[in-house]
Amino acid sequence: MTTGSLPRTPAELGLPDAPIEARPADPAVHHVRAKLDREIRALLAHESGTRSGADPEDLHQMRVALRRMRSVLKLSGSLVGDGAEPVRAELGWLGQSLGEVRDYDVLIGHLREVIAGFEVRDQAPGRRLVSRFVAERATAKRRLTRALSSARYSTLLREVSLLTREREAVEAEAAAEHDLIAGLAKPHRKLAKAVRALPADPPDDDLHALRIHGKKLRYAAELAQTSAKKKQAARIKDLLKATKDFQTVLGDHQDAVIAAERMRAVLESVDGPVGFVAGRIAERELARRAEARAAWRGSWEAVDAAAKALHA
Repeated sequence: MTTGSLPRTPAELGLPDAPIEARPADPAVHHVRAKLDREIRALLAHESGTRSGADPEDLHQMRVALRRMRSVLKLSGSLVGDGAEPVRAELGWLGQSLGEVRDYDVLIGHLREVIAGFEVRDQAPGRRLVSRFVAERATAKRRLTRALSSARYSTLLREVSLLTREREAVEAEAAAEHDLIAGLAKPHRKLAKAVRALPADPPDDDLHALRIHGKKLRYAAELAQTSAKKKQAARIKDLLKATKDFQTVLGDHQDAVIAAERMRAVLESVDGPVGFVAGRIAERELARRAEARAAWRGSWEAVDAAAKALHA
């Protein structure tokens, strides 16, 4: 067994004993370093559970930590040095492996919940349906385990940890100019532009892309929150709530789209009781998709209002 196959600890990556703390008066670069420090510790804390697969929440939280790091590096990575962009790209590589398994976890958990509400006679074929996706998840999980046991992953962790450390030249040059709260205007503008570009009945892929824009705004607001003073902090809290609700609505939409597509694929290869159950589920998912489509613009308006209030 190589060292790459073992979960790391913060100490092994050269991180300090205690997480880096950032106060509102600290320069932006210190908040960025503190955020990266916090998220890599979260990623490490959930690595063992992700490997074991005992609780899908570990994988979910590991993926969230990774996404937050990517978002920080996209928005403010220049503050921590030239290595930020290559690290962000490598986090994307790991995110693909985590995301593949997470998508199966969401699908399988949802299908089990739906099938539990069916009549008894439909539950056995429903379980056979789910078993197909459980087998596919196992294959994806093996790929993820290989990624987590690779030298590439070990190198990635070391590179992230290096970005959390002070570099006097970078800090001296950038600290005075970068405003994390003012920086929220950019992801808000991008989200607003994407909303304006949508037709009345947007394609599913466009709504998924919109959710990603909203997630970037949310993660930027999380970073900015640590540098906010009292009045700003209250408004950022409102923005965070609005962006979370926005993500939930569009997340439900995307989950419904994926589930319906999976059921269609099943229906192409099976019939009988399993096909009947797949058809029932597909119908439910299309209804769930319609509900989300009816609600997303209202949740967007709340995000827009909260972002504008912050910069008023």
